[in-house]
Amino acid sequence: MLRTFLVLAETGNVTRAAEIVSRTQSAVSMQFKRLEEIVGTPLFERGPRGVTLSIDGQRLVPYAHRIVGLIDETTATMRSKPLDGPVRIGIPEEYTQTILPRALAAFAECNPATEVTVLCAHSAQQIAALENDELDLAIVFDWRGRHSGDVLCIDPTVWATSRAHDVHVARPVPIAIYQNSHWYRDFALRSLEQHAIPYRVAFSCDTSGGLKTAVSAGLAIAPLARSNIPADCRELSRDDGFPPVDSSRVVLKLNPQRTSAAIAGMADMVRTAFQPVPVA
Repeated sequence: MLRTFLVLAETGNVTRAAEIVSRTQSAVSMQFKRLEEIVGTPLFERGPRGVTLSIDGQRLVPYAHRIVGLIDETTATMRSKPLDGPVRIGIPEEYTQTILPRALAAFAECNPATEVTVLCAHSAQQIAALENDELDLAIVFDWRGRHSGDVLCIDPTVWATSRAHDVHVARPVPIAIYQNSHWYRDFALRSLEQHAIPYRVAFSCDTSGGLKTAVSAGLAIAPLARSNIPADCRELSRDDGFPPVDSSRVVLKLNPQRTSAAIAGMADMVRTAFQPVPVA
């Protein structure tokens, strides 16, 4: 009845609505009359050129769309066969608290028979794991445009500082760094050196969470993915005298040695999770 109601609301013509829903005109008329009886109010106003929505009919339209959409989603879920088999996915720490938890939770809920294993690691570690057949797919940062795969978004790395502290004006400026990272030397430190910004290492760790802690506490500035800057911190722009660190592409890479419906399903879920994030 709601489907017929929406078609009739759009066409304003019983004959045309009957053609679209593949029913007779009398059946369509009976359906919307029955719907009016259920809601207890007229939904259409009859005129010489067809029907138009009443005020109550207009109120019903958004709810009808939501109900029909939920029915379609439920039907599709019930008819689809749950995926099974192992899926090994690598993700960067930057997205473990934002985009990907929702994607992983949704996938696991729809496919309870799939054994999902997650590796949270730096991009270099994930690339090595893919090459060693230890992962089926991985989300990695690509700074030099060398990695093939699906570009999920562009998430530049920038210098960040605490909103409550002016540590970025100190010279030498205290910085937080990863302990073991070629990227840090090739990009983060070089960006400071190229702009003649003196610095000293005030904090070192192995995680982006540690870098965010150092920045929030006002201990140092640190290079963070723009999407990963804490609410109590802000980006240091060229107006502050700091250049961007890189223009990282976030890339989804698949293991060419491993293919399955479960792996493909997880890849689709990851792509969907990143859709709200701009690619440029």
